[in-house]
Amino acid sequence: MSDTARLPESQVGEGGGLARAIGPRLLLLFIIGDMLGTGIYVRVGAVAGEVGGAVWVSFLVAFMLAALTAFAYAELVTKYPGAAGAALYTNRAFRNPLFSFIVAFAVICSGLASAGAAARAFGGDYLGQFVNLPALLVAILFVLLLSLINFIGISESLKTNLVLTLIELSGLLLIILVGALALFGGTAEPTRPFEFTSEAAVPLAVLTGASVAFYALIGFEDSVNVVEETENPSRTFPRALFGGIALVGVVYLLVAFTATMIVDPARLAGEESAPLRLVLTEGPLAFPPQLFAVIALVAITNTALANLIMSSRVLYGMAREGVMPSIFTTVHRGRRTPWVAIVFVALIMIGLVLTGDVGDLANTTVVLLLLVFIVVNISVLVLRRERVDHSHFTAPAVIPILAIGTILVLLYQQELAIFQRAGILLLVGLALYVVNYLVKRSLDREAPHEPNR
Repeated sequence: MSDTARLPESQVGEGGGLARAIGPRLLLLFIIGDMLGTGIYVRVGAVAGEVGGAVWVSFLVAFMLAALTAFAYAELVTKYPGAAGAALYTNRAFRNPLFSFIVAFAVICSGLASAGAAARAFGGDYLGQFVNLPALLVAILFVLLLSLINFIGISESLKTNLVLTLIELSGLLLIILVGALALFGGTAEPTRPFEFTSEAAVPLAVLTGASVAFYALIGFEDSVNVVEETENPSRTFPRALFGGIALVGVVYLLVAFTATMIVDPARLAGEESAPLRLVLTEGPLAFPPQLFAVIALVAITNTALANLIMSSRVLYGMAREGVMPSIFTTVHRGRRTPWVAIVFVALIMIGLVLTGDVGDLANTTVVLLLLVFIVVNISVLVLRRERVDHSHFTAPAVIPILAIGTILVLLYQQELAIFQRAGILLLVGLALYVVNYLVKRSLDREAPHEPNR
């Protein structure tokens, strides 16, 4: 797709452009809030099942991958500050509308699969501390409520994100405090976080665990899709991106270390939806489990909200680039949010939560995003030849190469069934693209025969 395919401002949907309502602090907290959440609160047990007590090692490997790919995003988002994110970078690098569409659709599906995992997790053991309701009913109501918040406005959405982020961070700091008290009180097992499972070779166990842990570290890439709503993005984004990843990485390593220091890894592995609850109940600090359940539910909510924001902005950006129907550029006059894209995303997400559990949706998210990350890292190298008329961040050339190699290793650890599920989603996107292309071609053929008005 050529640059001219992008819709001019005069043809962007009703309501005009998006409001620049995101400052540096709000962006930093958005990134932190998107990374903190469902992954760390729900998937620690699954990582323990793969690697044993050394859960933190797998989280460290996953953190390194996230940091490597963040360099590519920092360069591209400051060089091309458009809401379409990875799809925009792919379009610039390869000039192929079909490839750009598939990448964009993969990003959307990854976000919705992640939000779907959060929606299904919301109705799990944490909510079970208070009430037993059908998980699917809870998930659907959950989607509808967050979609309403997304519609009300980006500033309101991110302020909600700010409140939720502070709450969920307090829960993780509480786990770290429990670990410190147990360590100094002599009730912890400080050597257990250095033990690996005996069922597999250590490097293989670590990499397999990292492929699971990676779900807890995604989210930083979502921030590029709100760049058109960010103040001074060339200056703001690199600092917020690397700062957010670093802060989350430190917190995650401490939480992962604490988890197996207090709870036997086998017991953590058996707790699919609420592993950190065991850390709290078996630790030395008397803290109401119901209150921690509330914090965990807030964290899960924050993950889903951030992913819904991202997915709707990708659709909006795709339509601005001429890849998707122009109806998705429609912005509500009062709220100045892309309401058509928000409604469409909500409908797709409801379909996903009806067809997958937490583990399936989380792993599908990882596979789709790793594939997108390969394309993004290649794009940053291809686009080095292209110059822009403003200053931007530049990543060392070797880093994208290292990122691609690491991603391929992690993809190798995933099960075939997850690739099949991701492939089905991409085939659905391909079918939508073909239908949209045929409709547009039909309209183009009919246009000359219409009477002059």
